[in-house]
Amino acid sequence: MKHEAKVIVALMVLFFSAQIIGLIIVDQYQVDDALPLNIERPDIEPENSYVQIFLFIIIATALALVLLKFKFFKVWKFWFLLSVFLTLAISFNAFIVEWLAIVLAIVLALWKIFKPQVYVHNLTELFIYGALAAVFVPILNIISISVLLILISVYDYIAVRKTKHMVALAKSQEDSKVFAGLMIPYGKKNVAILGGGDIGFPLIFSAVVMVQLGFNFTNWQSYIIPVCAGLMLLALFLKGEKKKFYPAMPYISLGCFLGLGILLLIL
Repeated sequence: MKHEAKVIVALMVLFFSAQIIGLIIVDQYQVDDALPLNIERPDIEPENSYVQIFLFIIIATALALVLLKFKFFKVWKFWFLLSVFLTLAISFNAFIVEWLAIVLAIVLALWKIFKPQVYVHNLTELFIYGALAAVFVPILNIISISVLLILISVYDYIAVRKTKHMVALAKSQEDSKVFAGLMIPYGKKNVAILGGGDIGFPLIFSAVVMVQLGFNFTNWQSYIIPVCAGLMLLALFLKGEKKKFYPAMPYISLGCFLGLGILLLIL
């Protein structure tokens, strides 16, 4: 196993919690489409949106690598702080009024970045990816998110196994004490992590399918894909070895497509 059993259980609980919270957030924005702070969604056609989104991911990753390689930690932290604030404000606004969502987002974003604490870190991570889904789901359809998932899976494999720059990015984030994803310290020096993309992409895929097929978060069918994706992630945790980095997206994407296939069969 890649981690101790109790740590794997904790990661899986957090993963599923993020998926559930995210689907609820997306569903809430189906009722009220307006995002807080007058944030506008990208003006992109769903048919080819995967191209722009994938290019944005590549550019953002390259920028992050440059900032962390040259130890521009202050710039990195400011960028991360702004991202956390905006995503938390969007997510919280799905549940509470806008001004209170903004205040809460400011407090938690500052706490997360300047006074790192594992519980606050993971709590905020549960809400961040729902905001990303709320922004991107309306500009995607099942075909475009499927292509994006394939591209991300290939990129993840290359970035972890070949170029290894994603491994360097993860280690640099630890050095900067700012990390995008779930993080559970255990033992004396061990840390179990699950990258933000491994949480966000299956959520966006599930949310797109939920919206396109006319479900909402109260329909049990909405959770078939998260369960299948989670089971494939669990298989990776059980198969993986300690101290080794693995590209999780190929496993998670396979689970997403398996879940979609099951869903289409039972409809």
